[in-house]
Amino acid sequence: MATLLTDNPAPNGPGVAAMWARADKDAVGTAWSAASQIWFTMAGGVVTEVYFPDVDTPQIRDLQMMFTDGETFFHDAQRDFTHACAQIDPNAPGFRVTSTAIGQDYQVIQDVIASSDSSCLLIRVRLQGDAALLAKLKVYVLLAPHILGQGAGNSAFVAQTTDGLKLVAQRDDCWLALNASCGLGATSCGFVGINDGWTDVIGHRRAMAWNYNCARNGNVALTAEINRGTDTEFVLALGFCVNSQAMSSQPNPAMVTVREALSYPFDQANPPGQLQTFIAGWANNVSPTRFKPVDGTTGDDNRLFKLSHDILLSHEDKNSLGALVASLSIPWGYTGSDQNSGYHLVWPRDMCQSATALLAAGELDLPLRGLMFLATSQSPDGGWHQNFFINGDPYWDGTQLDEISYPIILAWRLTRAGALQNYNPKRMVLAAARALILKGPMTQEERWEENEGYSPSTLASNIAGLICAADLAENEWGDAVTAQFLREHADFLESHLESWCVTRHGSLSDQPYYIRLLPTQVKSVGDNRHPTLPEDPESATLYLKNLPGDNGFPAREIVDGGFLELVRLGVRSPQDPIIVNTVAVIDALLKDDLPQGPCYRRYNHDGYGQGDQGQPFTGVGVGRPWPLLTGERAHYEVAAGRDGKPWLRTLEAFAGKRGLIAEQLWNAGPLPDAMPPLDLGSPTGSAMPLAWGHAEYIKLVRSVSDGAVFDRLGIVAKRYSQPRQPSPEVWNLDRQITTIEAGKTLRLPMGGPFRLRVSRDGWANWQDIDSTLTAIGVHYTDLPTQAGEAGGTLAFTLFWLDSERWIGSNFTVSLKS
Repeated sequence: MATLLTDNPAPNGPGVAAMWARADKDAVGTAWSAASQIWFTMAGGVVTEVYFPDVDTPQIRDLQMMFTDGETFFHDAQRDFTHACAQIDPNAPGFRVTSTAIGQDYQVIQDVIASSDSSCLLIRVRLQGDAALLAKLKVYVLLAPHILGQGAGNSAFVAQTTDGLKLVAQRDDCWLALNASCGLGATSCGFVGINDGWTDVIGHRRAMAWNYNCARNGNVALTAEINRGTDTEFVLALGFCVNSQAMSSQPNPAMVTVREALSYPFDQANPPGQLQTFIAGWANNVSPTRFKPVDGTTGDDNRLFKLSHDILLSHEDKNSLGALVASLSIPWGYTGSDQNSGYHLVWPRDMCQSATALLAAGELDLPLRGLMFLATSQSPDGGWHQNFFINGDPYWDGTQLDEISYPIILAWRLTRAGALQNYNPKRMVLAAARALILKGPMTQEERWEENEGYSPSTLASNIAGLICAADLAENEWGDAVTAQFLREHADFLESHLESWCVTRHGSLSDQPYYIRLLPTQVKSVGDNRHPTLPEDPESATLYLKNLPGDNGFPAREIVDGGFLELVRLGVRSPQDPIIVNTVAVIDALLKDDLPQGPCYRRYNHDGYGQGDQGQPFTGVGVGRPWPLLTGERAHYEVAAGRDGKPWLRTLEAFAGKRGLIAEQLWNAGPLPDAMPPLDLGSPTGSAMPLAWGHAEYIKLVRSVSDGAVFDRLGIVAKRYSQPRQPSPEVWNLDRQITTIEAGKTLRLPMGGPFRLRVSRDGWANWQDIDSTLTAIGVHYTDLPTQAGEAGGTLAFTLFWLDSERWIGSNFTVSLKS
C-alpha cells in the first residue's frame, strides 16, 4: 500500500489557467490490444495528450524532460533541441524521437509505445554524446496532469512505497502514476507557473531545489530527477486507472500497472519484450494486402497510404467499438481552456468519411462496427447530434443534414459489399430517411457548421442518401411503395438544385456558378436576418461567422468547393456546364499555390484559421487552405477522366516527413517565432492529423488506382442521367411556399397524423383529407393540380389528429402557368 505524503504542501495554488498542448502533432499511436486503453500523441519532441480509458478523454497535457549540467545550461525538451520523429517499425504506430541539443554535445532518443498488456505508456530514453558531459548530466521528468480532460482541480502527490518514491495524481476516481525503471530521486509537486518543476529548474536556472510532496486542487505538475547514476538508458512508465467508489482514494491499481510494465524488458527478441509485442500486435492483425494500389499509383511506395490506414485505426475507441473521433488533437490548444474539447469527439460526417476510406482500403470489420455504433448513437428523431462524446453526450448540438445522410450511404455501401454479417440496418436507415424529410430541405448548419440554408454539398448527400435508402427499401426489404416515396423526395431536392444554389448574375463569372449557401432562417437561433422566402440566390445576404463585426455579403459572391459532392456522389456529371464553370471559379478564387502544390481554402472571406500575424484562432481569424480540399478537387479530375496522380503527389508532399495531414496549412510569409513556427506550406495550429484528411487521401489512392471515383454511387448517377416523371412540390411548416406550377402535385409531409381541409374556390366549398402514413413514419397528403387551374389558388389548414386541435392558421398556394 502506498503512503501519500502530505506534510509539505506546495503553497499559493491553484496555479495559472490550464491550457492544452499544441495541435500540430508529430505522431499519434496506440497498442493494437484492447487490454491497453490508452492513446498517445507527440508534438515538438515530447509526449502531449494521452487519452484514457477512451479515445475522447485526455488525461495529461504533456510529459517531457529537462536537462542540465547544473551550471552552464538548462535545457527544456521542446525549446532547446532540434527534433526528428519517425516510426520505429513501419508496421506499427510506435515512434522514435531523436532530439539533438542546441549548443551542447548530446542527444536524447525516445522510443514511445503503449504497453500491449495494460493502460501504460512506455518511453525508453537513451542518452548519447560526450561522455564527460553525460556523466554530470541531470535528467528531470516533468508531468502536467489534465485528468478527465480538466487541468483545474487536480491533485498531485509523492507516494512512498517499499521500493522507492513514485509520483501520482488524481481527480475524482481517476488516478495516474509515474515511475522510471531506475527509480526516482528528488521529487516535487507544485502549481503550474508558481512552483512547478519547470519554474524551478528552467525558470530559475538551477538544479532542482523544491521538494513539495503534494499540491491539491489546482493546475498541478509533478517533477522528479531520474535516479540513473551512470546509466545512459532508462524507461519511463505512465499508468492509469479508474477505481471503484470504495477505492477512489488510492492510486494502487495505477502503480501496479506501472510496476508490472517496468518488470518486463522493453526491447528483447526472445521472449519478446514490450517493443516486440507492440509491433507484433499491429503486424499480426493489420494486413497491408487487403487492398494494394496499382504499382506507381503513389509516389512514396505506399508509405502514406499505409500510415493513413493505421492513423484511422488508431482513432477508434476500444470500449465503444466502431466509434471514430475526428482528431486526437485540440486545435490551438496552447490557448485553449479546460472547456475546449477540441476534435477528440465523434462527428458523424467525419466518422463516415473515415469508415468509407477504410472500406476503400479493404477493411470490412471496422466500417461495420462504425455503422453499428452510429445506429446505437442515433437520436429518437432519426438524426444525430452535431458532435458528441463516446458515451453519446452532445458537445455542440446543431442539426447538419449531411450527418444524417452519410450513415445511410455507409449502410448501402456495406450492404453492397456483403459486409453486414447478421446486422440489419433497416431501422436506422428508415429513421434517418424520415429525419431527412422532416428536418429539411434546408439544413440548420452545412458542413462548415456555420450557417443555415440550402447547401450544394448537403443537398448532394441528402439526394444520394435518399436514393440509397430507396434502393435498400425496394431490393433488400421488399417495400417498393416506400422506395417510390423516398425517390420522389430526392427528386424534389434535385429539381431545385439550380434554383436554390446557382447564381446567374454573380460577379465572379459571366456564366452561372454554384454558390456556397443560400441562407434561410428557420432553425438557427438568434439570427433572424435571413428570410426563408423567396428562395432567391440573387438577392440573399449571407452573414459569415468568424469575422469581426456585422459581415454581410451577397450570397452570390461567396463560393466554396462543396458543389463537387454533386459530381462525386453521382448527382451531376463532371461535364455539366455549371459544374465546369464553378470549378474555374474556385480555381481562380480559392486556390493557393503552395510549395508542395495547389491547396484550397473553404470559401472566400473565411475567418476560421490562424491570424495574419500567426496568432491562434480565437473566434476570429483568417481562413487558411485545407489539404483535404485538394483531395476533393483531385477527385473531380478523376471523375472527368483526367490523371489524379499529380494531386496525390501534392497530398503526399503536404504530409511531409511526419506523414500527417493537417487541417490547415499556412499560406503567407514565414513567422519563425509563431506557435507553431510558420512557413509557407507548413501546418498551422489547427488539427493534425485530421482523420478526414487521411480518409480523403486513402480514397483518392483507391480512385486513382481504379481509374474511377470510389465514392461515386452508380444508382444515383443512373437516376439523374435519365428522364424522370416530375416530382411533387413539397410544402412544410418550415418552407411555406406560396406558388407552384399548375399541373404539379403539392405534397405536405408531417411528423404526425393530420387532416387537411382544402378549398379551391376561396372557401365556398372544401374537402377534408386524412393523411397517409408511410412505413418510415412520415404522414403526408398529396394535392394534385391540373394545368387548367393556372391562376387559381389552393387554400388549406391542418387539424392535428393526435391532439385534436386546429393549427390556427390558413395557408394559400397560388397556381401559376
